[in-house]
Amino acid sequence: MSENHNHDKLPIRMLHDRVLVRSDSPEGERRSGGGILIPATAAVGKRLAWAAVVAVGQNVRTVEPGDRVLYDPEDRAEVEVRGATYVLMRERDLHAVAAERLEGSEDSTGLYL
Repeated sequence: MSENHNHDKLPIRMLHDRVLVRSDSPEGERRSGGGILIPATAAVGKRLAWAAVVAVGQNVRTVEPGDRVLYDPEDRAEVEVRGATYVLMRERDLHAVAAERLEGSEDSTGLYL
């Protein structure tokens, strides 16, 4: 049974309200603001993470590729494409979006995160 799987060479189009993102920080150890190393096994409160939007479905209205979004890393579905790991989610699962194009808009908080 010799079957040729070329899925990783096919163009990918996100469907409906799906958003494909690439996490800004890898899972595992991280450093606090003071430089203290925090191991991956340390118990911490619920922590949201930033990611860069790679692709969006045709029904996504608030984010565009290149934006940075805030999401809950516990509620995610990972997919590997050409050796890179991405997170697939619905637009409604995003908590915030950060992009230059939002500067001065009426719903922007004006905060610099």
